[in-house]
Amino acid sequence: QVQLAESGGGSVRAGGSLRLSCAASGRSFSDYTMAWFRQAPGKVREFVAAIIAGGGSQAYAEPRGRFTISRDNAKNMVWLQMNSLEPEDTAVYYCAAKYREWNYYSDARRYDYWGRGTQVTVSS
Repeated sequence: QVQLAESGGGSVRAGGSLRLSCAASGRSFSDYTMAWFRQAPGKVREFVAAIIAGGGSQAYAEPRGRFTISRDNAKNMVWLQMNSLEPEDTAVYYCAAKYREWNYYSDARRYDYWGRGTQVTVSS
């Protein structure tokens, strides 16, 4: 069992930055693929970024390099650094975990554990 708690959301102007944090509790955090998803009002939940259990591989929904996912297995923490934010990034951001599997990292249905989300609002 893994419990996840996000923090770090808020309101920023376009072009600004935010760093989201996800604190995990439970055993064997280092065995879990971790990811960030987001959901805007009226839209389906979408993949943002994922990081493999050992931290050696990351994947992103967009190639522009605005977001960076990282983890510290010793601290049971995952972060999402978001730069050059745009109004279209406004959403509730969720942290998610799944045991060991790296394939299908962008498929929300493959994740077993979810946090409650943190709101990010970007104004123009």
